[in-house]
Amino acid sequence: MPFTTDFLDDGRVLEWEATNDGATATERDDYTPRFFVAARDPDTDIDLTQLHSLYERHPDVVATEIVSRRPGFRRDDERALAVDVNHVERVTPLARQAHQLSAYPVGDLACFNVDFSREFRYCLETNRDPTPAAELSTLRLGIPVTETGQDTYSELTVAGETVTGSSGDILTTVQAAIETHDPDILVCSTSEIIPTLYEMATDAGVDDFSLSRWPDTDYQQLASRSTYSSYGRVGHSPARYNVPGRAIIDESNTFFYGETNLEGVLDLVSRSNKPVQELAWASIGNVLTAIQICEAHDRGVLVPWNSWRHEFYKPMGTLHDADRGGFIFAPEVGIHENVHELDFSSLYPNIICTRNVSPDVIRCSCHSDRDDVPDLGYSICDDQGYLVDVLQPIIDARDEIKAAIRREKERDDPDEDRLAELEGRSGALKWILVACFGYQGFSNAKFGRIECHEAINAFAREILLTAKQRLEAGGWRVVHGIVDSIWVTPDPDVDDEDREDLETLATAITEEVEIRLEHEAHYDWVAFVPQRESDAGALTKYFGKVAGDDDFKIRGIEARQRSTPPFIGAVQRDCLDRLDATRSPDAVLDCLQDAIKRLHAGTVPVEQLVERNRVSKPLEGYTQTTQNVAALKRAREQNLAIHPGQDIEYVVVDDEKSSRERVALAHEEVESYDALYYETQLVRAVESVLAPLGWDRAEIQQELAGTREPELTEFW
Repeated sequence: MPFTTDFLDDGRVLEWEATNDGATATERDDYTPRFFVAARDPDTDIDLTQLHSLYERHPDVVATEIVSRRPGFRRDDERALAVDVNHVERVTPLARQAHQLSAYPVGDLACFNVDFSREFRYCLETNRDPTPAAELSTLRLGIPVTETGQDTYSELTVAGETVTGSSGDILTTVQAAIETHDPDILVCSTSEIIPTLYEMATDAGVDDFSLSRWPDTDYQQLASRSTYSSYGRVGHSPARYNVPGRAIIDESNTFFYGETNLEGVLDLVSRSNKPVQELAWASIGNVLTAIQICEAHDRGVLVPWNSWRHEFYKPMGTLHDADRGGFIFAPEVGIHENVHELDFSSLYPNIICTRNVSPDVIRCSCHSDRDDVPDLGYSICDDQGYLVDVLQPIIDARDEIKAAIRREKERDDPDEDRLAELEGRSGALKWILVACFGYQGFSNAKFGRIECHEAINAFAREILLTAKQRLEAGGWRVVHGIVDSIWVTPDPDVDDEDREDLETLATAITEEVEIRLEHEAHYDWVAFVPQRESDAGALTKYFGKVAGDDDFKIRGIEARQRSTPPFIGAVQRDCLDRLDATRSPDAVLDCLQDAIKRLHAGTVPVEQLVERNRVSKPLEGYTQTTQNVAALKRAREQNLAIHPGQDIEYVVVDDEKSSRERVALAHEEVESYDALYYETQLVRAVESVLAPLGWDRAEIQQELAGTREPELTEFW
C-alpha cells in the first residue's frame, strides 16, 4: 500500500509504504504506463495496423498490442490499440502523435486513458491501494506573509516553533526537524518553501541539506504556477513540487485538507485511488472523476482524453422545459415566528440513485417510448447505471458516519479526537455529493451528460412540489423553499387539533418520494432579508434564532462573508442578540451607535478591521484605483508576491485617497484607520438586520443623524 510514489528520470519507480517504524521504499523497473487509440465513433471503420506498426518502432514505446475494450459506457467491446510507454512523462506527447502518425482525419481517431495524474495512473494500472497501512507522521513548515516571494527567508515556522536568523540557522533547524520527525507528509503554508530552502542551501554552501528520503535526489517540479478562471471567478494555482519519499500538502493549494482534515483526505484516498499528495491538491470534480474512472476501469471502459459527447436531439419545447434549475419558493420578507426547516437528505445524489439517473442509461434506445422523467419525457433504462454504483456507497457511508457522530455526541464524555475524525470524513464525502449533480452538466466532465443534469432538476422540482402540497394539506404554511430545503410555520387558519404532526408528515413524504425528509431545525423566529435594490426576498439571505439554543443560523449576510472584517461581523451578531432579546429596532440602533462611537474614539483594534479580498488580475490590468489596487501597490513596494486568484488583506486608512496610502497591509504597523469608511460598512451590516422590519440604509442614517453629534474631523 504505497502512500506515495516517485518516478525517477531513469524510469524506475519508488513505492513508499508507511510502517510503524518509518517508511520503506520498494524499487520497480518494470512499470510501463499505457494509453489506447480507437475509433471515435462506433460506426467508423478504422484499420489500426499502420498506426500499430509505427508506434511499435518508436524509441519511447516499450510494447504495443491490439486489445478489446469498451470506448464508452454505451459501447460494446471494440478493437483498440494499446501503447505501453517507457516513462509516465511520455504518455501525453506520444498520444498527441496519434493523428500525425495515422492517415485518418482528426475526427475519426480518439485517444483514451491519457490525462491521468501520474500517481493515480500508477495505482490504477498496477492495482495498488494508496491508503496508508499505518498512521502518517506530519511536519509543518510555514512562512509569514512578509516572506512571500522572497529569495531567502529570515523567518520560518518549523513544527510550531518560529526560527529567525541567518540562512544557516534556518537550514540547520529544518534539517534537524526532518531527522527527528522523519515526516511522511510535509505540510507547507506554500509549496514555494521547498525550492527556496534548496536555493538558500546552495547560496550558503550547505551541501548536505536535503528534504528527501532517497539519496542523491532533491525535489522535482511537477507543475508551474498558473492563473485560471472558473465560472467567472479568477483562481490561482501555485507551482507544485515533489520530494521523494514524502507527500506534500500545500495549504495555499488544497481544498479537502483545508475544508476537512487529514482523516477526510484519507477517506477519499481510499475511495478514489488518488494518493495523499494528489488528493490534497485535487478539486472536488477531479476526485469525483477519479472515483468514476475506477468504476470505468473495473467495467473495462476506456476514459476519453477529450469529451465529445453530443447532446441528444430535443424539440424546442423540450429545450425550454429542460433549461431550468431546482424549484424555488420566493421567501416572504419579514420575521416569522415558530419556523421549522426541513431538508431532503442529499437530495440530488439520492435522486440519481433512486431514479437511476446515469449518463449510460438516460434516454436509452431500448425504452425510447417511455416518459420516465417528469415534464421532459426522457426514458431511463431498467439496467442500473454506473453512476449509481459510484454514489450509493458514498451516500451509505456518510449516513453511517453521521449516525456515529450523533452517538459520540450523546455520550457523557465524547471523544473529541474521534469526533474530529468522523466530522472530517463526513465533510469530505459531503463535498463529493454536493458536486456530483453539477458535474453532470459540466462540458469537460469525462462521463457527464447534460440530459442527466436536466433530469435531476426535473425530479427535484417534482419532489419539492410534492412536499409543499403535502405540508400545506397538513396545516402548515410554506414561507420559503429552495431546491432541497423548505421552511414552514403553523398555518394560522388551521386549528391546532386539525394540524398534522410535522414528524409524521415528514415520514409520509419520505415514503412517497423515496428520499428521506429530515427535520433540520426549529427556530423561535426566522428573518428573510429583501434584496438590496428590491422589495423581493433574497433567496439565500436569512438569519434565525435556533429554538432552545443560544446560537443563530446565519446565511448570506455580512457575518458569513469571507471579506467582512471581524469587527463588522461581531457587531452584526451583537445586533442579532439585541433583536432577539427586544424585537426592537431602537435596541439594534443603540448597538450600532455604540459601535460607531468606538470606531471614532479609535479604540477598535486594527486587526479587527482587516478586509480580505481576492485579486482578479495583475496590478497593470486594473483601470480603476480601487482598494485592491492600492494594496497591490503596497505589496509590490515590499516585494511581496500576490498573484491573480490569491487573497490580499489590508486595513483602510484613508478611503478618500487613490494612492497606495489608501490602505495598509494587514502585517504592517497601522497607527490609524478610516472611521467614516468603517462606519459605512457598519450601517450596511445593520441594514441587513433591520431590512426584514422595513428599514433601509437611508432611514438608519437619518435616525443616526438625529441622535448623535458629528465629530469635527468629519468636516475636514
